[in-house]
Amino acid sequence: MFGQAHRALDPVHPPGHHGPRPGTPGRTHGGGWLARDTAARFAGYAGHVADRLGDRVRTGITLNEPFIHMAWGYALGVHAPGHALLLDALPAAHHQLLGHGPAARVPGGAGAGRILVSNNLTPVSAASESGADRAAAAAYNTLHNRLFTDPLLLGRSPDLAAYGHDRDALPFVEPGDLDLIGASLTGLGVNHYNPTVIAAAEPDAALPFTTVEITGVPRTAFDRPMVPEGPTTLLTGLGARYGDALPPIWITENGCSTAEGRDDPERIAFLDGHIAAVAAAAKAGIDVRGYYVWSLLDNFEWAEGYHQRFGLIHVDFATGTRTPRASYHWLRERIGVGRPG
Repeated sequence: MFGQAHRALDPVHPPGHHGPRPGTPGRTHGGGWLARDTAARFAGYAGHVADRLGDRVRTGITLNEPFIHMAWGYALGVHAPGHALLLDALPAAHHQLLGHGPAARVPGGAGAGRILVSNNLTPVSAASESGADRAAAAAYNTLHNRLFTDPLLLGRSPDLAAYGHDRDALPFVEPGDLDLIGASLTGLGVNHYNPTVIAAAEPDAALPFTTVEITGVPRTAFDRPMVPEGPTTLLTGLGARYGDALPPIWITENGCSTAEGRDDPERIAFLDGHIAAVAAAAKAGIDVRGYYVWSLLDNFEWAEGYHQRFGLIHVDFATGTRTPRASYHWLRERIGVGRPG
């Protein structure tokens, strides 16, 4: 059966890392991605995965949403491993990227022709034209978008002065690290859900920014704003910043949660607008090679458990029954309209 799927589809290598990792529950600070040797151990794990799947896939993803794991898992303590280290979580960002370098070389050698890092990216805007808000927005953009993408595409860390760090003297970056990180990326995976508006924080705040709620737009069941033009702004912004260094892009996650029912016009509206926005970015010159909806099935959504339903297919978690939603049928027709011939 796998052989038939291999001939008919363009399989994507499951992400090598997407949050959880083997370890002892309750391990003290300093383990996990705070430890540099985790990067080397990750490469060994990638080798085992590549031995099983590397000859069956064309696209490999080493890391999925490393920003979310660093921020929610190490800085804010919402996800595992539950550390609330704020800016002391920055080594977890670098070490994830450091793991990507050798891990990317493993599946590449085993048959995967494209190697991606997929990250959660968001277009960032200031709440006002004040200098303080604009500086805060730039600081947040650096943390959310550039902290991972600059090393991958430009071979250097972004300016971290807003966080009290000299990018040329980061204590967790060793000589040769940035060359290793940026050498093996052949595509960029973009997970996108919503834009972000930022204002300046109070003078005594631990971080130099605060988020501002986006008003006047519909909201998902996850209480996220639905802004369909977001992908156009995000993707053309990446093109403006990285120019020729920007590789082909795959939208590796895009979707929204809705109420539990099978009739989901909100999801249809979300997908319709966002697919059009991705197409607009492609028309503007961004090399977009693929688009993946999150998600096919209702699933376990991290700290939210089974409460947030992103699926095109409804899952009754008590019985396992799967029922396609209206959005499933809509997307099938939409794909048919867009198919050549």
